[in-house]
Amino acid sequence: MMAQRSGFAALLVVLHLGASPALALSELKEEGISPPPDVQVVPLPPPLPNPANQPAAQPVIEPQDEGVEEPAETPGDGETKKEAAPGDADIPVPAISYDIGALPEPVRKTREELLEATRSGNLQALRPFIRTEGENATELSLGGVEGDPIEHLKQMSGDGEGQEILAILQEVLEAGYVHTEIGTENEIYLWPYFFAVPLDTLDARQRVELFRLVTAGDYEDMKNFGAYIFYRTGIRPDGSWAFFVAGD
Repeated sequence: MMAQRSGFAALLVVLHLGASPALALSELKEEGISPPPDVQVVPLPPPLPNPANQPAAQPVIEPQDEGVEEPAETPGDGETKKEAAPGDADIPVPAISYDIGALPEPVRKTREELLEATRSGNLQALRPFIRTEGENATELSLGGVEGDPIEHLKQMSGDGEGQEILAILQEVLEAGYVHTEIGTENEIYLWPYFFAVPLDTLDARQRVELFRLVTAGDYEDMKNFGAYIFYRTGIRPDGSWAFFVAGD
């Protein structure tokens, strides 16, 4: 059996090597196999590198031509660039109040006394509240008043006697008010609040209050102008009557 296996192995070696004499494995390892003389030996190229061990290829950045501007940055998703709008106000709208009890005592007292004067029907009843000199003088006209202030108010009244002016002052003081310039030398309690609030923000109830003082046509004109410009009045924290004027 061993002799048959040895003979079969020898036959395979002879078939593989052709006519060459058979060589033992020990002889092949020691001597090697030389190529035929007519075959040119060319060295093999080095093995290709393993892509897994190579760093990622860096993108090639082409130089930009001079004078070419970079595209402007655009807001990201959900962002909006806010442009400065003309007329934006930095000062918040003051709180509107109807609470007379929240007024300082001097302010509350002057308001009540002015209302009593308007109900009298006598324009002269306003004289004790009008100061004509000093820093706390009462302003009755944006352009100033020459002569007697009561005569000035009478001339401003449509009836020529002053009752219309008294009625306007009464309605002004019965409206809601705002407290502005808090903590400054110009601190004031101001009636009606329409003067300090954008007219296009008034709700239906507030427009009804406004129409007690002006007509719907006046309201449209003032919206186009951008502010309430009818009569308004102010009382300082010390109770002095600061102004009662109309206009812009």
